[in-house]
Amino acid sequence: MTSKRKDQIHKLLKGIETGDPESVSVVNEAKYIQHNPLTPEGSEGLAELFKQLAQTAPRVNIVRIFEDGDYVFAHTDYDFNVLEIGFEVFRFEDGLAVEHWDNLQHKHSRPNHSDHTMIDGPTEVTDLDKTDLNRELVIAFIDEVLINGQLDLLEDYVDEEGYTEHNPHMADGLPALRSALGERTSDGTPLIIYNRMHRLLAEGNFLLSVSEGFRNGVHSSFYDLFRVTDGKIVEHWDTTEAIPPRSEWKNDNGKF
Repeated sequence: MTSKRKDQIHKLLKGIETGDPESVSVVNEAKYIQHNPLTPEGSEGLAELFKQLAQTAPRVNIVRIFEDGDYVFAHTDYDFNVLEIGFEVFRFEDGLAVEHWDNLQHKHSRPNHSDHTMIDGPTEVTDLDKTDLNRELVIAFIDEVLINGQLDLLEDYVDEEGYTEHNPHMADGLPALRSALGERTSDGTPLIIYNRMHRLLAEGNFLLSVSEGFRNGVHSSFYDLFRVTDGKIVEHWDTTEAIPPRSEWKNDNGKF
């Protein structure tokens, strides 16, 4: 499914390849709020960033793109000086993008233990009439299982027979998911800690959660993309990014 807003964000992101300042015309520079801590605020900063990136002959592949109200969110495959998988979130107001969040992770060169990459799998949006039901399901899953650690409830939310996992360190199936979520560091602390979900965006069978917590003791942002079928989570993609120290930020808007 395409829309004007999706097309606008597609043009914006592809502008990274060309460095064309016209590509950022979708951004309202008077209102633009940048939440990437390492990017200067405003579309002028964005245009300069695109110009610099274009000199390295980057490639941008928009794997999936969705829309939820005033938000457009995309799953991206970047080839810059390093290979990265990302999620990009934009908020629109009066037809223009006025706010941006993202989360990037280095792309793994090999598939995971179940032979899935970080980006392969379905891309088509279905079940638009179930968007709100799916939203309620994933919100409850994040609250009860990821934040509160109630792993005994996994079967209530995740398909036991056909769960597909794209995290490069994990594998398909409920036992592998339970093991990963229960993993501990040498001092007994959970390896992955979800403290708070900041946002949940949805279109049909695809839902993106934006959360904050810690991975192996490092303050991190977790972006999780879920695919839901018949009231159960059947597929998952994600990126985890360390949040840089405040001294390195180039704007004052915060990661979330």
